[in-house]
Amino acid sequence: MREVNILLISTYELGRQPFGLASPAAWLRERGHHVTVLDLTRQPLEEAAVRGAALIAVYLPMHTATRLAAQLIPTLCELNPRAHLCGYGLYAPMNAEYLRTLGVSTILGGEFEEGLVHLAERLNGSGNGKVSGVPQPEPLVSRARQKFILPDRQGLPLPAKYADVIMPSGEHRVAGYTEASRGCKHLCRHCPIVPVYNGVFRIVDREVVLEDIRQQMAVGAQHITFGDPDFFNGIGHATALVEALDREFPLLTYDVTIKIEHLLEHKEHLPKLRDTGCLFVTSAVESVDDEVLRRLDKGHTRADFLEVNRIFRELGMVLQPTFVPFTPWTTLDGYLDLLRVLRENDLIENVAPIQLAIRLLIPAGSRLLELEEVRRLVDSFDPSALVYPWRNVDPRVDVLGKEIEALVASSEKLKRTRRTIFERIWKAAHEAAGVQAEFAAQPILASRPAIPYLTEPWYC
Repeated sequence: MREVNILLISTYELGRQPFGLASPAAWLRERGHHVTVLDLTRQPLEEAAVRGAALIAVYLPMHTATRLAAQLIPTLCELNPRAHLCGYGLYAPMNAEYLRTLGVSTILGGEFEEGLVHLAERLNGSGNGKVSGVPQPEPLVSRARQKFILPDRQGLPLPAKYADVIMPSGEHRVAGYTEASRGCKHLCRHCPIVPVYNGVFRIVDREVVLEDIRQQMAVGAQHITFGDPDFFNGIGHATALVEALDREFPLLTYDVTIKIEHLLEHKEHLPKLRDTGCLFVTSAVESVDDEVLRRLDKGHTRADFLEVNRIFRELGMVLQPTFVPFTPWTTLDGYLDLLRVLRENDLIENVAPIQLAIRLLIPAGSRLLELEEVRRLVDSFDPSALVYPWRNVDPRVDVLGKEIEALVASSEKLKRTRRTIFERIWKAAHEAAGVQAEFAAQPILASRPAIPYLTEPWYC
């Protein structure tokens, strides 16, 4: 079989070394293809690599990455009009129609490695990169059980070039990144995973995960972020993995993402996370308004979140909640309530300021569109923004959202502390609501743990 010259590109993945390049690179190289990988957050676009590729595949794991890719694709087409363009990853199938208008010929969602291998073989057999006018034989979305192999990170910048973990002492730890599972068992209405995986999740073999961690530690990683949408989707897989990790690397730290619902359901396993080096747990709380949580079908309540926070404090663990504070149902009073909850429960330092500016995205295929009230409030789909636009019934809320977003951006450029930024948000929100904005100093709770965090926070 002749080799195919393949270029894999990532435009953005939260300051992480992209697993979505390393994993398919391994599959394709194993079959004899020449693969170049480019992470455009850390590497320049190499025109020679673009011009020499028969297949250019762009990784689309999230909204921001897809919007950046849409800006990039015309340049790729101009540099190499003969190349076959592929978009793969979570956001590829839900934006298939728009991507095809840009010149993308093949769309692969879900478990994409086998699809990329099949596509390379198809191009190899055709001798014609474009294979134009033929519907793709590869499934648009695959949920097949794949036998994962060790990701090949050759050609990517070292972990030290990516986001660090900052410890309470001020120490910076080099952070690696891997995935122990994909997809999710749950069907939260706003989640982009749901239209692709529809309640299915897939496990990466434990030894593959461990070997991937070993190879990252060999080049400097001191901490590992597990990128699973929910680390406790497979509780047996997760606990066996961290136990094995702790036995082999007792000084290694890690972080995971877990639903509030699972943190309560499996609370007996939380000490095991703490004792095996888990620095913090990220959880998509989204809101403290039970009515909003019901609409999002999150599976937890405000009280559940507060109970998890209590348990974490009791165990000496760190919870890092994430939020979608600006929704069509957000009120000024509701936003102030969120700020009060964070302040009264001593969570200001636990929340990255950008989390207080996030606006709900309603992408193509979103389960939110199952709700008649959502269908009534959204405008026509905007392909350039990749969302259904919406406006709050209270224009003051939308104005506040833009103000908070700008405030956070400017404050982070000036490297203000989380507490200082929170105070500015507190003042702006109270002024918007016409309420006096007193912010007297509050005592730090005695049980409050120190807060480690990644230098590039979660976004979307």
